[in-house]
Amino acid sequence: MRLKNKVALVTASTRGIGLACVNRLAREGAVVYMGARNLKRAEERALELNALGLHVKTVYHDASQKETYSAMVKTVAGQEGRLDILVNNFGTSDPRTDLDIQQTDYQDFIGTVDMNLASVFLTAQTAIPIMKEQGGGSIINISSIGGLRPDISQIAYGTSKAAINYLTKLIAVQCARDNIRCNAVLPGMTATDAVMEHLSEEFREFFLKHIPIKRMGTPEEVAGTVFYFASDDSAYSTGQIVDVSGGFGLPTPVFGDLIDLKNKR
Repeated sequence: MRLKNKVALVTASTRGIGLACVNRLAREGAVVYMGARNLKRAEERALELNALGLHVKTVYHDASQKETYSAMVKTVAGQEGRLDILVNNFGTSDPRTDLDIQQTDYQDFIGTVDMNLASVFLTAQTAIPIMKEQGGGSIINISSIGGLRPDISQIAYGTSKAAINYLTKLIAVQCARDNIRCNAVLPGMTATDAVMEHLSEEFREFFLKHIPIKRMGTPEEVAGTVFYFASDDSAYSTGQIVDVSGGFGLPTPVFGDLIDLKNKR
């Protein structure tokens, strides 16, 4: 119960990493709001969690309508009188249009970048005065290992996540004197429903060759790092960019091939 008497808001939280964050923060005693466009689904999830004795509520948020970012934050603060933890989990990319530098249309590129950056900028901009007035708070941005490691596709997604990493540091520096911390958590390949449904087993096996821990992460493991930054355990940490990727990108680039060679001996 290390988050008792705290109020948290998690965006895009009806499934996957977002839902795992809601669950973990609520289990640690926080009152947690699920920011979601599909309120019916969010309310179903909230009922399930509340039946376990947790305190979970819902608030409307549609990433395509920028005015709902500020409205969402103000609604939570208005109802609870404070906002201690903001988890910016929303992120989007369309694999059909988010390709490489030559094949990606600029309007598709800038549209993805705009949505992903707005999800951090607008929520933080609204939450910071609230946190400042109450004496502090913690902002946690869910970025991606793709913001550190360039890929052969998803140019807009990777660019936006790299920008979010930098924006995280800027917020941390500009708000530290107000006792507002800002950190980023960067998931690697995580076993969410979306990953399991849309990535073939062949691709997953290929990718796992390059992960030293040699398995996908779980949403709960990402949520564990989010909880660390939400709690006072990280009271002296801000501006940190922490990947939860099983060591992806850490060893030599030919790591996976070397492992194959070793296993063939």
